[in-house]
Amino acid sequence: MILEQIIERLYELPPEKLARDNALGAFLQLKEHLNRGDVRAAEFIGGTWRVNPWVKKGILLGFRLGTLVECSKDGMFRYFDKDTMPLKQIAADDNVRIVPGGTAIRDGAYVGKGVIIMPPAYINVGAYVDDGTMIDSHALVGSCAQIGKRVHLSAGSQIGGVLEPAGAMPVIIEDEVMVGGNCGVYEGTIVKRRSVLAAGVILTGSTPVYDVVKKKVYRATSETPLTIPENAVVVPGTRGIEDTWASVQDIALYSPIIIKYRDEKSEEATALEESLR
Repeated sequence: MILEQIIERLYELPPEKLARDNALGAFLQLKEHLNRGDVRAAEFIGGTWRVNPWVKKGILLGFRLGTLVECSKDGMFRYFDKDTMPLKQIAADDNVRIVPGGTAIRDGAYVGKGVIIMPPAYINVGAYVDDGTMIDSHALVGSCAQIGKRVHLSAGSQIGGVLEPAGAMPVIIEDEVMVGGNCGVYEGTIVKRRSVLAAGVILTGSTPVYDVVKKKVYRATSETPLTIPENAVVVPGTRGIEDTWASVQDIALYSPIIIKYRDEKSEEATALEESLR
């Protein structure tokens, strides 16, 4: 792709040699592709997720090129940001339902058909939100995060953004995942399709997840991110510390636990939102 080569070259230039007008054209072209969803920060290829570092480099280039300006629409909604990072323009024909109350979507994010966004919510540049997803109040979709079809991000859930380093995997939430209230998914974690994260589950690159069904422990490595298996139901839990003094004090560490795999009962619990669509 010619655009990829241009962005790679521009990204490596020192600031004093970066011509804003020439570089801005490449960045705006990248944003058009991101808005349409035909270019993504990460893609599912050959049975695995692969990051596209050049896309993230292009977004970082946009921040470097930007100048801080006032972007206020009126006296009631004042904000100041880089002139390269305006709000995304959405029309009724896009078939995206945005309930009033403070939601913001940055330009360069893809939002699919039938997505519902409750206020206030935020979707950052480079994010991909696929068709039929529900984003509830106070939910965050971070930069370059990839959200699948018919996902439910419950109130207060945080899907972390991973923009730097450019080669790092962003957070991936696959199709039909249920993310409970006040959950946090960070540091390139992958949640496979149809999984359920109970309220309060926190997943990071340093979090081991204990599977009591399959008697396994899932961890991130230097080569692979933390990955939650398909249909897994994850709940918050604790595990003891292997230390005599800590045992006497009843000290335990937070630990997510896969307590079961999705069944008919969990299907009923996650189907209640359909009445809202």
